[in-house]
Amino acid sequence: MKLVRFLMKLNNETVSIELKNGTIVHGTVTGTLFTLPLGVDISMNTHLKTVKLTLKGKNPVTLDHLSVRGNNIRYYILPDSLNLETLLVEETPRVKPKKPTAGKPLGRGRGRGRGRGRGRGR
Repeated sequence: MKLVRFLMKLNNETVSIELKNGTIVHGTVTGTLFTLPLGVDISMNTHLKTVKLTLKGKNPVTLDHLSVRGNNIRYYILPDSLNLETLLVEETPRVKPKKPTAGKPLGRGRGRGRGRGRGRGR
C-alpha cells in the first residue's frame, strides 16, 4: 500500500507533523465537512483543524484551520491508539494484468525490413 493511501484514511485523527524547517504542527485531520477540503490528498497536502503550531524556537500559536503542503512534511507522528491493522488493509485488491498469449502479436510490431528511414533514392 502506498503511504499516501494510508494517510488518506486518517480523517478525524489527531496527529503531529514535523516539517522540514523544524516546525511542529499538532492538529486533527479534517473529516468530511462541506466547507473544508478533505484530510490528505494525493500530493500529501494535509488539512487540519484545531491546530497548535510551534515554530522552531518560538512559542506555540493556536489556529482554527491549517493546510500543510505535502512537500514540506518531514514525518507524521501518529497516535498510539491508532489501529494500524485495520487501516493497512486494502479495500480493493489489485488486479494483475493478463499475460499475452503466444502467437498473438501485440499491436503493430516493426516487422522485417521496411519502415526504417526514407530508404534509398528510388
